[in-house]
Amino acid sequence: MRVRDAMTTDHRTLAPDAILHDAVALLHAEASDLMVAHADGCLVGVLSEGDLIRALLPDRAEVVAAGGSVEDAFDAFVRKGEELRTRPIAPYVIRDPLTLSPDDHVGVAAVIFVERQIRRLPVVDHDRLVGTLSRGDTCRAMLGGASP
Repeated sequence: MRVRDAMTTDHRTLAPDAILHDAVALLHAEASDLMVAHADGCLVGVLSEGDLIRALLPDRAEVVAAGGSVEDAFDAFVRKGEELRTRPIAPYVIRDPLTLSPDDHVGVAAVIFVERQIRRLPVVDHDRLVGTLSRGDTCRAMLGGASP
């Protein structure tokens, strides 16, 4: 089975000049990984929910500066979120993500999902984002009764 037969084509994208607050609103409604693309559909990169969480977590120095306790660390986490919400997404975008072609076999994606612990991949045709393939899409394609 080919990626084109399993991919989702009704994905929403985020503009490269969006801010983190916009990304979070879309993450809540869409998925754990957002595709960042220009208006013409050219893929810029991927914004990962996991990368955003890592950006929000205070480092050791920030926790110590906040007071050193778990409660202080939580307060630093909340403050950092408030500070970052209006910042651009650009520093957090993965600019050279792994991508799939619509002609790739779904098995290729399955291996990438497991080995790289990725949840969703962009599907690109001639530099244009044409869809996404998630772990769930892959499971549905392979276990949902469709023949290869």
